[in-house]
Amino acid sequence: MARGGRGRRLGFALGLLLALVLAPRVLRAKPTVRKERVVRPDSELGERPPEDNQSFQYDHEAFLGKEDSKTFDQLTPDESKERLGKIVDRIDNDGDGFVTTEELKTWIKRVQKRYIFDNVAKVWKDYDRDKDDKISWEEYKQATYGYYLGNPAEFHDSSDHHTFKKMLPRDERRFKAADLDGDLTATREEFTAFLHPEEFEHMKEIVVLETLEDIDKNGDGFVDQDEYIADMFSHEENGPEPDWVLSEREQFNEFRDLNKDGKLDKDEIRHWILPQDYDHAQAEARHLVYESDKNKDEKLTKEE
Repeated sequence: MARGGRGRRLGFALGLLLALVLAPRVLRAKPTVRKERVVRPDSELGERPPEDNQSFQYDHEAFLGKEDSKTFDQLTPDESKERLGKIVDRIDNDGDGFVTTEELKTWIKRVQKRYIFDNVAKVWKDYDRDKDDKISWEEYKQATYGYYLGNPAEFHDSSDHHTFKKMLPRDERRFKAADLDGDLTATREEFTAFLHPEEFEHMKEIVVLETLEDIDKNGDGFVDQDEYIADMFSHEENGPEPDWVLSEREQFNEFRDLNKDGKLDKDEIRHWILPQDYDHAQAEARHLVYESDKNKDEKLTKEE
């Protein structure tokens, strides 16, 4: 599987990338293209822009989602007010008539992750072959690797043989990690965790392990500086390294290699790709409550 980035690529299923695996030369990044592997929570949200007009649009999309915010732009003021009232009722989980920062944070996270569940809904029928509203490991394996398993001779002398041989057990390991009840059959929630492991706490170890396996080319169970750099940059005819590569080497030494032994272990990789330092949804929820809370009681009425 080609690596398009530190964070975003982790959200795609290997099965959906089957065609891409068969054309690896097309997928190789240009030598000076910087890859991103860090998994940013609420990555669809991103950073708040400083300009007032952009900040308003940011709030709009954070609260409604990008697609629904476009729909709201087409509504009359009365229609918008009615629709927003219904949304507020859904945000108010305990039904006390107020929206707290915590309830708003939960809503924003749900809105921002809607694209994940939409993605799962789109591909579900491709894997649920017996239409029982579950996807077994066998169904996924046959849909993804069936041709390879049924025609091994065609792949015997190709690089794809090595790719499939490596990715099949890796997929199975991830599937079993997502399958919380251990019945080798995934519900929609479990299949979502399989396709998007970075979004589920119980799948974070799989994210770390797969990252280590991707970058650790010498197989020693660690990521040294050269492997770290090679994951995001490859030399073209031994030319000079761009400035950003030199900066990344400094980042490795100063901030990635926490114990200063010249390599990254699993804990250091986790600290690198799964940062816990900032919660965009929490910050946006606090901002919205602060801006809308007229009586400063740290919760919002429907009118506010």
